[in-house]
Amino acid sequence: MTKKPPQQSEERRRRVQSAEVGMGILKALCRLGGAASLTAVAAEVEESTAKVHRYMASLIQEGMVAQNPATQHYYLGQQAIAIGLAALRQCDPIRLGEPALVRLREQLQVTCFLAVMGNQGPTILRFEEPGLPVTINVRAGSVMPLLWSATGQVFLSYLDDAAVMDQVERELAAAGKAQRALLTGRNPVEAMRRRVRSQGCATISGTLLPGISAVAAPVFDHTGHLCAVLTALGASGGFDVTPDGGIVAQVMREAASISATMGYTGAEAGVANA
Repeated sequence: MTKKPPQQSEERRRRVQSAEVGMGILKALCRLGGAASLTAVAAEVEESTAKVHRYMASLIQEGMVAQNPATQHYYLGQQAIAIGLAALRQCDPIRLGEPALVRLREQLQVTCFLAVMGNQGPTILRFEEPGLPVTINVRAGSVMPLLWSATGQVFLSYLDDAAVMDQVERELAAAGKAQRALLTGRNPVEAMRRRVRSQGCATISGTLLPGISAVAAPVFDHTGHLCAVLTALGASGGFDVTPDGGIVAQVMREAASISATMGYTGAEAGVANA
């Protein structure tokens, strides 16, 4: 193998460093809200204003950055927006959530799945189970109830549209005595919504299937809209659904990780309109 001359290696190193600085400036603009002064950007990347100004000139030439003539602030340019939109088009919570499902299955040895809101209600699209699965009658394609499943309770808590409320009314009308006994208080559905949002997840024990417990956490897209729900379930005897338990904590971490991959940056979300 022919060794590259020292000057050639040095030139390549400088190009790599230049690319890293340029990417750092673009990331800094993102962190600063997409627009900022030269001084603010330089402080964010811990470089001199003169150096950042030189890079800004190159980024403007490539359409990655533009400058407001009135304020002299720099902001993300048309090419940066095009790249962002291309990335957003690839944001599929099911595809991006597959690694999280595998981790939950392998590390906790639990059944887990990702669901989205379909025409008939919360619908499981991706399903993983351990080598010795708990026998349950839900699979990919199964539709979950809003009131009696942890998955459904998360959708109910973070979506606020007519179709969701209509399904709640249908479930209430079809509920048996045992299910109705679970809904106590003056406004039990609204109390459930507040509790789930406060906890950041929903947990159930035997509400949907006897002897089966579950925890479900929301997945948000870049706008803060609920786009999917991550759920883990198992036999109630060995499945801890307490808020400070390891299963709840890991499901919430994995859901938050998927949300971050989807572009969500908020600390928490309220009810989002579907």
